[in-house]
Amino acid sequence: MNEEAIKKLPFSILAEQALLGSVLIDPAALVQISDTVNASDFYISEHRAIYSAMLHLSGASRDIDLVTLLDTLEKEKVYTRRDDAESYIRTLTDSVPNALNIRDYARIVIEKSLMRQLIEACSSITEKAYSDQEKVNDVLDYAAGLISNISMGRDTRNFKDLKTLLAKVYRDLSELQQNPGSFEGTKTGYSGLDRMLAGIGQTDFVLIGARPGMGKTSFALNIATNVALQTGKKVAIFSLEMSDEQLATRILSSTAMVDSYALRTGNISQSDWSKLAAAVDKLSPARILIDDTSDISVSAMKAKLRREGNIGMVVIDYLQLMHGEKHSDNRVLEVAEITRGLKLLAKDLKVPVLCCSQLSRGTEARTSKRPMLSDLRESGSIEQDADSVIFIYRDEYYDEKKNSEPITEEAPVVEIIIAKNRHGSTGTVNMHWLGKYTTFYSAENDHGDEDAPPEYASRTGDIPVPSTPIPQPPVPDAPPPETSSGMPPF
Repeated sequence: MNEEAIKKLPFSILAEQALLGSVLIDPAALVQISDTVNASDFYISEHRAIYSAMLHLSGASRDIDLVTLLDTLEKEKVYTRRDDAESYIRTLTDSVPNALNIRDYARIVIEKSLMRQLIEACSSITEKAYSDQEKVNDVLDYAAGLISNISMGRDTRNFKDLKTLLAKVYRDLSELQQNPGSFEGTKTGYSGLDRMLAGIGQTDFVLIGARPGMGKTSFALNIATNVALQTGKKVAIFSLEMSDEQLATRILSSTAMVDSYALRTGNISQSDWSKLAAAVDKLSPARILIDDTSDISVSAMKAKLRREGNIGMVVIDYLQLMHGEKHSDNRVLEVAEITRGLKLLAKDLKVPVLCCSQLSRGTEARTSKRPMLSDLRESGSIEQDADSVIFIYRDEYYDEKKNSEPITEEAPVVEIIIAKNRHGSTGTVNMHWLGKYTTFYSAENDHGDEDAPPEYASRTGDIPVPSTPIPQPPVPDAPPPETSSGMPPF
């Protein structure tokens, strides 16, 4: 008997009857709960049919009473005998004295419905786990997706009147005037880009698109490092292509201004060891979290981010390697599901999401190879869901391919093209790209040397010139310096 009680699905027949009876007593009360209660929330099938009929009558601007309700139920063939239907509906009216507590009845019905949905989800998860036919990560992603969908399906926010909103906007504007920058979005660390974007908003989904080799991963990592150092908040990086150690090496190379090739080969000069030690000390306080799980879904990302909390930015590298909650042969629909999920992730967690994306080969066939929104691969939903779309373009990349020889200048100009900006204007910001250090910095004609690495502080024209002598080979057998923590830097 106890086992049967445990397995009984949760529902409250009294709450369901009281809710329906309240609507029959006062049909106007339906508007108080119609935006939160669905017909599927009722456990008793007859109650689902009655509530659906009430919603139908309300939507058709018809009165809800015994006669109209019976007529609708007869058309839907819910009851085989009219006498039974009439008798039961009268019972509903007698089950509650008035409609004053209809919100409380609705809350009970919804809570029981959510419990049943959780039980159903757990049963489905258990069945998948027992089948032993799928990878454990896929089962975990499936479980996270089901639970997330249940929680996301309950949006209890209501309309807000314009008068209230205008009062809040007015207060915010007043505070902004007194404290400039207090309501600005997250800064990327590149003032030219920040001026055009006005920072990245809390709920923004920003796409960085480029052809392979343009430096989109490095650009995203540069921004992530800047945000982590400036805000003190956690920056979560999901890398579906590179390992966590590779990303850490890139971040160290760009911060220390040490040739990334030297870090890969171990051919590090004495002066470079000093730079690396300083960079480790600088980066140690940065709360950068790296997850190199391949083939991850949006729901799995959301579950990990919720557990961490206090996230200042999310970086994803890159979109085309992600998969939807349900694998589909139609990749366009799957990408549409992913981009919508990423936008909802940004909105639900109130955190900016920066996502890298590959571009199609269409740019290669054009005379002008500057990317356009139509070059985004696999789905127009990418353009639709993104708040901002940023492209990276440099002529030097195509000159190298055409000449089969590397360009000799050390810091070619890079065009950061803002092709879509939901919060402002579009345009191009010029920056410089130091490939061997995997780092970007702002061009001189943008705002001076504010973002320039110290090694390139003095310049001639647009091309930076080292202000310090070229490092000499290290002293033989000289040990690398220690960081402030007493540990070797590398």
